[in-house]
Amino acid sequence: MAMSKSMAGRRAEAALAEPRSRADIERSLDQLSHMMDGLFRVPGTGWRVGLDALVGLIPGVGDFATTAVSFYILAAGVRYRVPKVTLLRMAANVGVDYLLGAVPVVGDLFDMAWKSNKMNVELLRQRAAVSSAEATRGRTSDWLFLGLILLVLLALLVGSITVSLWLLVQFVGLFR
Repeated sequence: MAMSKSMAGRRAEAALAEPRSRADIERSLDQLSHMMDGLFRVPGTGWRVGLDALVGLIPGVGDFATTAVSFYILAAGVRYRVPKVTLLRMAANVGVDYLLGAVPVVGDLFDMAWKSNKMNVELLRQRAAVSSAEATRGRTSDWLFLGLILLVLLALLVGSITVSLWLLVQFVGLFR
């Protein structure tokens, strides 16, 4: 009995001393998606709201910051070698979240309902081509494809900023 307790104690110490494994990273992706999309429960409704909806309330900066966090999950898709069509679907989830979330008031309500990070982690879980132990790095072609996707999403960002500034100039011009 004493022997089994000491062996269990040594195993626990060894587990604490080991560096972070890929299984921990998978758990961190779950935690990240939970923080972004479901950290707080809205009392009396059963709805969950995350930092995506709350930080998105900050005009301009909020939606960009939450989209940048979503890119991490998208990059995990490359490490787990999901098919390119799944990477596109994950990027579309992020793009819809950014574009519709940037619309004042309506976008903030949309952010509460559209859980792009949770959807992307679920896609990752369903379509991963390698185990978490093998997901150390992706193929070069996948990284290049992800770079192209990021360029398109950054073009959406620049386009939305340009349209916002143009609308602001038009709105201010009405009062002159």
